Amino acid sequence: MSWEKPKPLNVTRTLDPGQRIYFISDLHLGDGSPSDAFLGKDRELIEFLDAVRDEGAHLVIAGDAIDFHQAWSMSRVLKAHARLIGELARLAESHGVTYIWGNHDYDISLFKDLLRFEVCSSLELGDEVLVQHGYEYDPFIGPNLDQTHTATQIHHLVERLTGSWIRLPLENFYTPANRLAFWVSHKVAVVGGAWYGLLRRLGFEDAGKGFDLTGHYWTQNQLGDPGCLTRHVQAAMAESRFRYLVCGHSHVPGIVELHPGKTYVNTGSWTFNSSQYAVWDGQRFTVHDWMSGRTYDDRAYRRVLDGHFQDHGFMEWWRENYMGWFRFRVGEAGRLPLVVPKPAAEPPGAAAPAPAAGGEGELQTA
Repeated sequence: MSWEKPKPLNVTRTLDPGQRIYFISDLHLGDGSPSDAFLGKDRELIEFLDAVRDEGAHLVIAGDAIDFHQAWSMSRVLKAHARLIGELARLAESHGVTYIWGNHDYDISLFKDLLRFEVCSSLELGDEVLVQHGYEYDPFIGPNLDQTHTATQIHHLVERLTGSWIRLPLENFYTPANRLAFWVSHKVAVVGGAWYGLLRRLGFEDAGKGFDLTGHYWTQNQLGDPGCLTRHVQAAMAESRFRYLVCGHSHVPGIVELHPGKTYVNTGSWTFNSSQYAVWDGQRFTVHDWMSGRTYDDRAYRRVLDGHFQDHGFMEWWRENYMGWFRFRVGEAGRLPLVVPKPAAEPPGAAAPAPAAGGEGELQTA
């Protein structure tokens, strides 16, 4: 491993809100191997950068541009994406690029000295817009950044060794290895639940709280709220002085009003078949996909915000979905609702809670 220990920043930068600004995040550029989730979209991203340059706009990258956990070293990333890295550096030289520190980021000198980015931990556009990566609102990663770096390294190593995606939601990564991982997780949940249940009956009231929280976190990721971000963002925005909060991290693009006059904007990602970005025109935000031309609204967030799945647990999900012999309804039937949904005033064809890869944006625990 050739990177230094990550050193999260505490630097806020400001930009003039009167200019046109593009936002991307979660590129996750890796080593170009089959386990590189960017999937070789270098040409498409370069075309996007050319469009930003032609408009004379400013580019903000809201974290996780390079997946050091997957690539193992910067030299491997440079070899795999040499032209793209060069174009990012050239755009930074000519128009400036603001980079916001993410939970997959290491060694600030790579971004400041090699790519010439202006690096910060948060960005403010006047008094209305706050931009962060988003891991700050993740109840698992936010307070445990060092520990999650180790977990992410192990996760990428397992994917590399198995040659298979092992990610959430299962229906988007319905591989034999991922189904086996879910099966093993269930056995761990059964044994852990029995053990901690016994301890609680013996008077240890707090036994297993962390275990239960981890299970809830996993389940909410599977059900369409990666990192349990939405509820925590909603709580933070209730107290915020900003009108807009812009984040990446969850890979779920969209614009959703969480409180009257308070709007959450998620920039999506450039992993798998996604190529999402947000744009600020000086007055409002829109979110789009570069390759498909799709425009995103709040559809991916509706069933999260209605609270229907908020208390859904792992064992409930398992009973509703496991069909035996490593088969699951969500994968076999093709993104069926995980439970019978409440009646909702949604238009025909509304998205299911968990977006598909290349559609609303792939989901994964970061």
